[in-house]
Amino acid sequence: MRILIVLTSHEELGDTGLKTGFWLEELAAPYYRFKEAGAELVLASPRGGRPPLDPKSNEPGFRTDDTRRFEADPEATGALANTVRLDTVSPGDFDAVFYPGGHGPLWDLAEDPASTRLIESTLRSGKPVGLVCHAPGALRHAVDEDGTPLVSGRKVTGFANTEEEAVQLTGVVPFLVEDELVRLGGLYSRTEDWQPYVLTDGLLVTGQNPASSAPAADALVELLGKGGV
Repeated sequence: MRILIVLTSHEELGDTGLKTGFWLEELAAPYYRFKEAGAELVLASPRGGRPPLDPKSNEPGFRTDDTRRFEADPEATGALANTVRLDTVSPGDFDAVFYPGGHGPLWDLAEDPASTRLIESTLRSGKPVGLVCHAPGALRHAVDEDGTPLVSGRKVTGFANTEEEAVQLTGVVPFLVEDELVRLGGLYSRTEDWQPYVLTDGLLVTGQNPASSAPAADALVELLGKGGV
């Protein structure tokens, strides 16, 4: 079983002068869920190499057992330092794809043709795709084979408008995940701010926020088990 984890390469938080990137918990928790399920993991990003870490995600209040374990794990940190370029990835080489969030994906993965093709081809091949927090924004240009938006008519979740308001970035991000999923015809739902919430619709798994990253990974593993991969 091989799982591709797709991370952002974008580090500028709009015009604020602050840094962003991927959210550490949203990589670390799924990383170990997948490892414990026996998966071989490959990390990718649009530019390859070391993707930018959102510095806030490594502040003391956001550290978890999984993030501390990841940072002390030479194999994990080595994989992170050497992500492969996303446009060199062959979707057929993997049994599932998972996208951690952080604000970075709203700028690059949401607009990256290689990312869009990866999502479309993986799902069309009967393999699951999981995205958590801001990463469901990467679905915005993906379409079904008939050309309709991929999320149209599907149960989806992602970072809620009220959560974006709480971190005071509503006016900074290029679009709001909740609004975009609704605009595209997704059957968006959510739970209370910062609480775990995961939806599975067919082969598509989405999680609302950082607290949803481990449950979203578990849901992806469950799909892989049902598929007999």
